[in-house]
Amino acid sequence: MSTSGRFIEVRDQLLRCREDWRGAQREFRWPVFEEFNWVRDYFDVVAANNGTAALRVVDDEGGDQSLAFSELAQRSAQVANLFASEGLRAGDRLLIMLPNCVPLWETMLAAIRLGAVMIPATTLLEREDLRDRLERGQVKAIVTDAGLAGRFAGLPGAPLRIAVGAGVEGWVAYDRSRAAVAPFAAQAPTRAEDLLLLYFTSGTTARPKLVAHTHVSYPVGHLSTMYWLGLKPGDVHLNLSSPGWAKHAWSSFFAPWNAQATIVAYQYERFDARALLEQLVRCRVTSLCAPPTVWRMLIQNDLRAWRVSLRELASAGEPLNPEVIGQVRDAWGLTIRDGFGQTETTAQVGNPPGQPVKPGSMGRPLPGYPIVLLGADGRVSEEGEICIDLAQRPLGLMQGYLDDPARNASAMGDGYYHSGDVASRDAQGYLTYVGRMDDVFKSSDYRISPFELESVLIEHPAVAEAAVVPSPDPLRLSVPKAFVVLAAHCSPDADTARAILRHVRERVSPYKRIRRLEFAALPKTISGKIRRVE
Repeated sequence: MSTSGRFIEVRDQLLRCREDWRGAQREFRWPVFEEFNWVRDYFDVVAANNGTAALRVVDDEGGDQSLAFSELAQRSAQVANLFASEGLRAGDRLLIMLPNCVPLWETMLAAIRLGAVMIPATTLLEREDLRDRLERGQVKAIVTDAGLAGRFAGLPGAPLRIAVGAGVEGWVAYDRSRAAVAPFAAQAPTRAEDLLLLYFTSGTTARPKLVAHTHVSYPVGHLSTMYWLGLKPGDVHLNLSSPGWAKHAWSSFFAPWNAQATIVAYQYERFDARALLEQLVRCRVTSLCAPPTVWRMLIQNDLRAWRVSLRELASAGEPLNPEVIGQVRDAWGLTIRDGFGQTETTAQVGNPPGQPVKPGSMGRPLPGYPIVLLGADGRVSEEGEICIDLAQRPLGLMQGYLDDPARNASAMGDGYYHSGDVASRDAQGYLTYVGRMDDVFKSSDYRISPFELESVLIEHPAVAEAAVVPSPDPLRLSVPKAFVVLAAHCSPDADTARAILRHVRERVSPYKRIRRLEFAALPKTISGKIRRVE
C-alpha cells in the first residue's frame, strides 16, 4: 500500500469510530513510516481535482477569500519553487510571522513540501524575542507581513527575507511566487524523523524552550486531535487561536485537513464576541474550537439570537468553568467538550463526540496515548503528574527539546514523558486537571513564565526582589501580577510603580505585560526559595 493509502486508512478507521471511544482505543494503532511528507504524500492526493473549499479567510473589514484544495496545492508548489530559487533548501530553518491571511497557509504548505523547518512566531513578538529566535533558531529565512518587517531591521541572521504585501527595500516580494512554475520537484524523499517544526515555548527558565517536532509527530500525530474535535469530511471548522502558537497548527491546519474539512480563519484587530457570532452564522460553521476566555465573552450575549449551524464545540488551553458549559448548552443544545495537550504533543486527553461529559473533567486518554498519573513517589496513582508511557510511545510526542540533553533527560529519562501537569482520575477513567507542577501559568490562553518576567523586573534599579504569580481575572482567567521588594533608597509609591511597569512594558511582548503590582515582602522556604504558591 502507498504511503498516502496507509495514512488515509488509519484516518478512516478513526472516522468510523468517531463516537465509539472504546472501539477506537481498542483498534487504533499509529502508522509506521520511514519516509513521509504530509503535503506531497497526503495533501496533494486529496487535493487533486478537488474544488471543495479548503480554506476561507474572513476579517472584520468585510474581507472574504476562499481557496479550494486544488488551488492551495498549486499555490504552495509555486511558493516552494520561489523559496528554492532564493536558495532555501530542505533542513533550512524558516521563521514565519504572519497574521491569519492566505499566504500563511500557502507558506506552511510550501515549507512542508520543500522540507524546510518552520519556526512559527506570533505577530505579538518584539525585537528582543525575535533576536532570540533568529540566534538560537539558526534561522535562514523569514516570511512576514511587510508592515512587520521593520521589527527585524538591524537584527543579525536570516539572510533571506520575504515580505508579504507592499514592497520592502532589501526584501524579496512574496508576490513573485505567482510567476513561479506550479509543479514542484523534490530533490530527495523526506525522512519521517526529519525535523519539521521548532516551537519556542515558555518554561520555568528565562529563555523559552525549543520544542522539536518531526514530519510525522505533528502531521500524523494530529489524528488524535482530529478525533477529539470530532471532525469529518465536509465540516466547516473555525478555531480561535493566533498564528505562531501550537494550537493554531493543531486546529487551524493539521487536524481539519486530516479530516478533509474546510478551515475558516477569522482575522480581527480587536476581538468582538458579537462579530464572531455573525461570522459563525454567515460562514455556516459546523465546528468551533475556542479558548475559555472566548467562551466567557460569548455568553455575555443572548446566544439564542444567532441561528448557528454548529454541531461540535470544543475548548482547550485551560480548564473551562462548568457554568459556562451550562449556559452554552441551554442556549444551543450543544455541549462544549474539553481537551488537553501541549506544544510538546498533540491532543492527549479529551471528551470526544458521543461520550458522556462530566462537569469539570477534561475527559479520558485519546486513542494512541497511554496516559498514566505518577505520584510524588514515582508510582502510578489516582492523582499525580500526567505522564506518557514511552514503552508505547505515541507518534504525536515531540522529538525532544532541541540541543538540551539535560531537559530531555529530565522529561523522558525514566521511561515516561513528564508533562509537568497534575490531574486526578476517577473510577470511570475521567481525568480532572489540578494544575502545573512548576509555576508557568496561562493568561488569555498565552503561557506566561514567571521567571522570565522576574528576570526583567530585577533589571530595574528600584527592584531588589520580585515574584510573579497569576492573579485571578474574571475574563482572562488570570493576569500576571508582580510582588516587588524595593531597593532601600526607593519609595513604595505610584511613581515608582509606574516606572517599574514602564520598564517591563518596553522589554516584553504585549501578552506578557505585568498588569498588577504590589509592594510586599516575599514568603520563602528555609533554603531561601520564593514560595509563589503563598
